[in-house]
Amino acid sequence: MPDTRIPSDNDDRHVRGPLALGLLALLGLVLFASFVALGTWQVHRLAWKTALIAHVDERVHAAPVPAPGPADWAGVTAANAEYRHVRLSGTWLGGRQTRVWTATDAGSGYWILTPLRRDDGSIVLVNRGFAPAGWCDLKGHCPAPPTGEVTVTGLLRISEPSGLFRHNAPASDTWYTRDVAAIAKARGLADVAPYFVDADVSSGTTWPRGGMTVIHFPNHHLNYLITWYVLALMVLGAAGYVARDEYRLRHRRRLKGPG
Repeated sequence: MPDTRIPSDNDDRHVRGPLALGLLALLGLVLFASFVALGTWQVHRLAWKTALIAHVDERVHAAPVPAPGPADWAGVTAANAEYRHVRLSGTWLGGRQTRVWTATDAGSGYWILTPLRRDDGSIVLVNRGFAPAGWCDLKGHCPAPPTGEVTVTGLLRISEPSGLFRHNAPASDTWYTRDVAAIAKARGLADVAPYFVDADVSSGTTWPRGGMTVIHFPNHHLNYLITWYVLALMVLGAAGYVARDEYRLRHRRRLKGPG
């Protein structure tokens, strides 16, 4: 590290040469530009995250709208549909339920995903809610859902693919994510919507318990942008300190003269 102490009368350090000063200036410029760019990027990220949170909050608390039908499935994305409050009607396919292991504030257990067949023949997987581990028997058979026509309201969710640390095993009927395509294939379902619905709280049943969707978007972008901009200011401060030191060192050498 270059010595940036303020020269004293007994300071016999040599002044830095053009190459050393050029390298220091280049390093400072690169660091300053990088920190400013990162801070500015976080400004945009903060605006995006704030708008996202407000948009999702608006969707969640809006009155339910009809769930997208087959004609609209291709256009369903996380950006335009996730957490939209929807309504759909149909009959439960109780023999093709799926348990997806999870941990909630109510303890460990699983989500109960039940296919709902609509009047047009299309199927939507509905997460009817959370149930404790003992709610289904040892063979994985869960109590059947109500029979007859039902109407469900809830939040539209985008399919959750199997991941590295939460890897589904359809062969053993072990599920850790709500992967719509994989569950539909394992249950022999066709014409299935590319999304699932987290059901709202329903009255009259203890389990499964709906309305437990966790909506949490970490928003640390303000802290990040402050950090990057402070680092940029520190680079400016260091550059000024080095420049002042170099100026005083050269000035003192001129006063002392050659020798």
